[in-house]
Amino acid sequence: MTATAIGLNRLGRNPAIARAVARRARLSIALAAAVFAYLTYAWFAFDMPGLIESARPERAALLATDSVAHKVHVTRSTRTGDIVIAVEGERTATYDTPPGWVTADEESASIDLGDGYRADILGNVAYFYVPGYGEIVAEATSDGVVTTLPKDGPQHGWLRASDAKFDARPTIDRRVQVSRAKIEVHRYFFGWENFFFPFNSEINAYSAGDLFSLAFGGPPLRNDMSNAAYIFDTFWTNPDWQHGNVFIALLETLLMAVLGTFTAAFVGLPLALLAARNFTINVGLMFVVRRLFDLLRGIDMLIWSLIFIRSFGLGPLTGALAIAFTDTGTLGKLFSEALENVDDKQIEGVRSTGASKLQVYRYGVIPQILPIFVSQGLYYLESNMRSATVIGALGAGGIGLMLVETMRTSRDWENTLYIILLTVMLVIAMDSLSSWLRRRLIQGKSDQTRPVKAH
Repeated sequence: MTATAIGLNRLGRNPAIARAVARRARLSIALAAAVFAYLTYAWFAFDMPGLIESARPERAALLATDSVAHKVHVTRSTRTGDIVIAVEGERTATYDTPPGWVTADEESASIDLGDGYRADILGNVAYFYVPGYGEIVAEATSDGVVTTLPKDGPQHGWLRASDAKFDARPTIDRRVQVSRAKIEVHRYFFGWENFFFPFNSEINAYSAGDLFSLAFGGPPLRNDMSNAAYIFDTFWTNPDWQHGNVFIALLETLLMAVLGTFTAAFVGLPLALLAARNFTINVGLMFVVRRLFDLLRGIDMLIWSLIFIRSFGLGPLTGALAIAFTDTGTLGKLFSEALENVDDKQIEGVRSTGASKLQVYRYGVIPQILPIFVSQGLYYLESNMRSATVIGALGAGGIGLMLVETMRTSRDWENTLYIILLTVMLVIAMDSLSSWLRRRLIQGKSDQTRPVKAH
């Protein structure tokens, strides 16, 4: 007889074991059914079918493309007849001379969109040739847009034609739009446009080697500053990317996190002494301080920020106070629990030397809780870097406010990605710095392992 058969035979002989196994099986089935019922309820309560139906993946693809690429607009106004070629359609980034892939005059333009795609503008008529499909003709009239498709050419999902507007986007990086007001052709290029210098800057077209030579020995560009200072100032004050403003916003976010966390740590420690059962001077005072900790951490940091925005207005001080109030409650509770778990033998040893009460705290208590104090404080400093970004989006300032401003329009997603990447880099830097500080403050200098020589 096998071991399994023997086990089943014993199980059948012992009704108590059989009942326990059956009870556990029923409990497992009931728990699984409850989880399934909850997930089913949540699926319909949050209207997941409606969200999936209303999702627009093509919109997500467009925003993702805009965050890593830029487009050049070739636009002809049907009212004035002017043809304008500009990066992202900006008036400050208009080409005086058409790029090599555009041939234009006062009345017409021929645009090479690459890979066989071509668009021609002749007056108020746009001709769009799509390889494998044919040529589409869209004419802007006073009554609307008249579209002519190739013979036997089906209307694909990338093509939308109505009396009000014509819109064709056969690939993610090519687009033609026609309305009564204008004809517009878009061509995308990978990379962020004018990231270092403005479009109209005289040094925008210089290579990195040319800029280096210009900065350290080239002819002077300005009489009031050196070439190196002028190059940096042009980069720093770039109106499209606002590198200087972004740096200041990051600094404000960092200051909010540091000031709020340090305030919470240094206020929470003495309050923790009053909340710890083995250190408090009065049971009633211990109860009051513990309820204070509950109040401070019971109100979310976002709620505190809204309260302080109403009290002090917008600014980094609001974010720092919100972080300080919330983390005072959290760190105070953690410190008080650490104090209640200290080793009394070390305290008694210091007291037996005739040390004063202050010396007992200094040499018997602080060394025991210092690792927890430093570790928790630095961890919350890392976390508050992210929290300060969210608080800033509500109006406290910093990088969060700039991030929200760039997300309000659909054409600044490259700026949004730029700010997100800088924020992530700042969080990574703070994580590395706090890890290094923990090793230095808690463990001291890292021990260098040396091989032991055999004698």
